[in-house]
Amino acid sequence: MTTDPSGGQCPAHRSVNDTAGHAATATQEPPPDRPLPIHGPEFSANPRATYERLRAQGPIAPVEISPGVYGYLTTTYRSALYLLRNTPNRFAKNPRHWQALREGHVPADSPAAMMMGPRDNALWMDGPAHARHRRAITGSLEKVDTHALADTVTAIADQLIDTFCADGRADLVPRYADPLPMMTLIKLFGCPDELGHRIVQAIGQLFDGTDAAQAGANVHAANLELVYLKRREPADDVTSWLLQHEAGLDDEEMIQTILLVIGAATTPSSNLIMNGLLRMITDSRFAGNVHDGVQPVSDAVDEVLWNDPPMANYSPLYALGYQTYEGITIHPGYPVLVSFAAANSDPALGMALGSRAGNRGHLAFSAGVHACPAPDLARIITETAIERILDRLQPLTFAGDISRRPGTYHSGLTELLVHFQPTSPLASSER
Repeated sequence: MTTDPSGGQCPAHRSVNDTAGHAATATQEPPPDRPLPIHGPEFSANPRATYERLRAQGPIAPVEISPGVYGYLTTTYRSALYLLRNTPNRFAKNPRHWQALREGHVPADSPAAMMMGPRDNALWMDGPAHARHRRAITGSLEKVDTHALADTVTAIADQLIDTFCADGRADLVPRYADPLPMMTLIKLFGCPDELGHRIVQAIGQLFDGTDAAQAGANVHAANLELVYLKRREPADDVTSWLLQHEAGLDDEEMIQTILLVIGAATTPSSNLIMNGLLRMITDSRFAGNVHDGVQPVSDAVDEVLWNDPPMANYSPLYALGYQTYEGITIHPGYPVLVSFAAANSDPALGMALGSRAGNRGHLAFSAGVHACPAPDLARIITETAIERILDRLQPLTFAGDISRRPGTYHSGLTELLVHFQPTSPLASSER
């Protein structure tokens, strides 16, 4: 059923003559078919097929985000860029504009509530409040020494590789791609290992949509523990720099800012490492080690950011009044997810798969005022991790089936089985 937003159901298209700001009583056209789900096993197995079906409906299409939770999804590069660049003048980030959530129609344990509900951090803010929080984040991340970061990632990579390099085979998801960003961020935030593990485990549960309510409670408790620690014992780390910033973030704001920065840097980075490694070892243009004269890791990462971005659908926005884009009217009160995956795979771009290496016009790091504040740090973590394992394990060959992680929001692998020539762990002097 498709009705006016006041009915709490799913959004509909309006006529091409509608304009932004028209009255809510305007006559609606008959609704389209039931909004396609962007969740569940069928979607996760082949999301691109869903994007193609949605794109046939228009540049912005109604979708079911989670069971019983409706909104819109951008389906083209142009529509994604339009929304991102028209925030906050036409579209807002603050979830207080989400009518179903405001009226209690979104279950508290819904993955949509956990991933898209209001939080006291920059991602969900507009105007001066957003600017204040973003200054704290960018100011703190700018203090990260990029050379030291690459050294940190290399040392962590070696530590992880040493645990399985003598086996001749490994699943690189749990043994490498998942723990490496986690361990890196724990160090950057000056977080004790056990506490850091709890933070990232809970954030991973949020992304996967498993036991979302408990995951949210776990994140809150662990982040607060870290804030208390760094207020007592400040050091040269991101948590301390955030606390010391002139923005004056309070404890609740710090909890949510830590969630934002670590969440944005761990699970997406794990996905990018996995997807990048898969490309490097299965595509003849990239296969080989980093010294063989094949295309570099950075080019493979660019192609993955185009063709399989680690955050597939996110950045929920809310129309400020009725907004019309290319004949499609977006109702206020509903979340509009930006599909970075659909945007980057838009046939209208006219870009063949092999022509995207070195091209950084993708939207994988978003755009506009809410774009990723530190894409260079993300690339350092990812590219260093990929280069190090390719350099140490030879020859690295894919030895399994491709199995995707479930979820509306991100794109990654559940496992990455590989074979390689067994080798000895590094001596301590080589690390």
